[in-house]
Amino acid sequence: MKLHLNTTSIMLALLIPANGVGNEAPYQIVGTGQARCYDDRREIAYPREGQPFYGQDAQYGDREPSYKDNGDGTVTDLNTGLMWVRARGEKVTYREAVTGAAKCRVGGYSDWRMPTVKELYSLINFNGGFHMSVASSTPYLDTKHFEFAYGDEAKGERAIDCQDWSATEYVSTTMNGNATVFGVNFADGRIKGYPKSKPRPRGGASNKLFVRYVRDNPNYGKNDFHDNGDGTVTDRATGLMWSKADSGRGMNWEDALAWVQARNAENYLAHDDWRLPSAKELQSIVDYTRAPAVTHSPAIDQVFETTRLGDGEYPFFWTSTTHLDGPPDRRGTAAVYVAFGRALGWMQSPPRTGDHRLLDVHGAGAQRSDPKTGDPADYPHGRGPQGDVIRIHNYVRCVRGGGVVRRDGSHALIP
Repeated sequence: MKLHLNTTSIMLALLIPANGVGNEAPYQIVGTGQARCYDDRREIAYPREGQPFYGQDAQYGDREPSYKDNGDGTVTDLNTGLMWVRARGEKVTYREAVTGAAKCRVGGYSDWRMPTVKELYSLINFNGGFHMSVASSTPYLDTKHFEFAYGDEAKGERAIDCQDWSATEYVSTTMNGNATVFGVNFADGRIKGYPKSKPRPRGGASNKLFVRYVRDNPNYGKNDFHDNGDGTVTDRATGLMWSKADSGRGMNWEDALAWVQARNAENYLAHDDWRLPSAKELQSIVDYTRAPAVTHSPAIDQVFETTRLGDGEYPFFWTSTTHLDGPPDRRGTAAVYVAFGRALGWMQSPPRTGDHRLLDVHGAGAQRSDPKTGDPADYPHGRGPQGDVIRIHNYVRCVRGGGVVRRDGSHALIP
């Protein structure tokens, strides 16, 4: 029998990532990997303070992704202290994914588990992009360290049919009452809820997705919020400080970036270093034990104040992260948002011919993307196969701290 030391305690105490920031907290937010800047159409030079599109993801230095291949079929994340199975494996049902963890012996370990959606999302890398064909696309995953495979088009699958199960079950249901589990799609860079069973008329058979097991650092993804009593909330697990209230109104992505800078100019809540959160920062405060239909609240801790829209739904919230998805000539035109309320879509029943119905198609806590600018009225029945609601005028919740600093176009850090 192999003897393995408690690698969690060792790494949390000793590992220093390449950026020199130690793992001082159990919930380290890994950077998105995004190093280029974009306007609402294309890549641009790093904007300067006061210029349009200033303050986006690539302009902040954070914990860059850093992995170690252990040579035994496992990969260690040097930021989070999580250890992962390197291999891709085969698609399995959710039940098979859950039971398979106890049987897994990769690397000689016997304590593998299904990853939560927050653990799984820690691996996403927003240098990826799906551009209509496998040949022109890049996975949202470090494929030097992790095996990856697109959907098998020869078997009738779409290239993006390569999603990963998480252990996080949706407390509500999607579509027409489907029992649902959150997963991450490393082909198209999104989180959504996937049904445990395929919807009829395809027979209701169990749905099959990939699974990648994890071990170590069982505290990863667990928040520790503290209301500071001054309009701010600190997550002592991540070191990030958040505005307790949101923007109270929606705006396009360029205006969202500018809105945060305007708050800095007025020393909002006694601080002048607020930023629009990255995709991983914002997803870190989702509370997956909540959903409007079940808890009558958005999927966020109730220490936060969240505006409710006129139709009773909750806003989507912008991140500073560009989503490089879609046709090659339209790269850089979308930005990532997180849905703390229902992630809605217009579904036709029967498909393609029936009336459109507005349904929770992805689940509260989903991560999607919207065009950075435009008129939502141009999308009366949404976009994509699930008719994703397009709002464009999304809300903002400011963040600061967490050891994040500004950097210029050469990636040099700015004091």
